[in-house]
Amino acid sequence: MIDTVIFSLAGRPVLLIDLISSILGLACVFLAGRNSKYNFWVGYLYTAALFFLFWNRSLYANLLLQPVSLAINILGHYRWTHPRADEQSAKDSKSLKVSRLSVPAALICVAGTFLVAGLWGWTLDQLFPSDPHPYLDSVVTALILLAQLLSSLKKWECWIVWLLVNVTQIILHISVGNVFMPIVCGLYLVNGLWSLATWIKLYRHGA
Repeated sequence: MIDTVIFSLAGRPVLLIDLISSILGLACVFLAGRNSKYNFWVGYLYTAALFFLFWNRSLYANLLLQPVSLAINILGHYRWTHPRADEQSAKDSKSLKVSRLSVPAALICVAGTFLVAGLWGWTLDQLFPSDPHPYLDSVVTALILLAQLLSSLKKWECWIVWLLVNVTQIILHISVGNVFMPIVCGLYLVNGLWSLATWIKLYRHGA
């Protein structure tokens, strides 16, 4: 059922699982951008949908990363709803307020992203030689994990990373001839810009 073709776009089939995962992903980031803790419940469904999507397409490298994404989602769910006294939102004491990265933390994030991307790219190249863009894939993956981690800690810089992810994914999908996903990534890009402005405003108000 998940591999049912529901329509074609530019001669390429769009499967039911493609549509379900896209809707769940967009709903998740939309809710996160609006500072809603319910994004995590949608995130659990999104992770499950991605698991079936990658399994259906034999994309085992991406499949292996889903437990990591799930763990980050669980961490974020806890952190957003269990802030320490100095982390409480000015609008809701039971919610984590938006904050920003310190310079040392930002440098660690950049260095860690390059390290993870390099190691994962090498791993993909060794295990899946048929992957046409192992290092580009690994950069996107590392950026996604970083964006998820920063989002789970409610750092507004997460949206800058998401914007980098969106632009890179659009380039990647176009390079392999995908038509449907660049459109979806374009919607992610619009939401990312809106969410970045929203979170910076929340940060300034201590919310």
